[in-house]
Amino acid sequence: MENGDEISPAAEQMRYGMLGGNPASTGEKLEKYTGVASWKDLLPHFKSEALLYVDPTLAIADVGAAITADDKAKVEGWLARGDLVRPGEPHADHWASSDATFTALVVSPFVLIQPAEYNG
Repeated sequence: MENGDEISPAAEQMRYGMLGGNPASTGEKLEKYTGVASWKDLLPHFKSEALLYVDPTLAIADVGAAITADDKAKVEGWLARGDLVRPGEPHADHWASSDATFTALVVSPFVLIQPAEYNG
């Protein structure tokens, strides 16, 4: 610290939060990184192959929680059934022409997407 400055307890707590000591629950963290996005906003993630489409029969937060928890059995099951897929060019073309909007959830390194009307 310069000039003998001390860090206040509140500032110290913020520093820990930035370093990963965030006391929020997994659900709260997932909610924080969920929002509505247009296809145009998602296109860069599609191009980098980071998008995963979540079937509307699944709750996007449940899929995000399974990925976060590294629950391979659940994720592999969804992939095998086609409930979780990496979109292809036909999907991208359709979504671009229809001005589609999605509920998007960032679960690094992925961005999960689901048609916005299913998560109203």
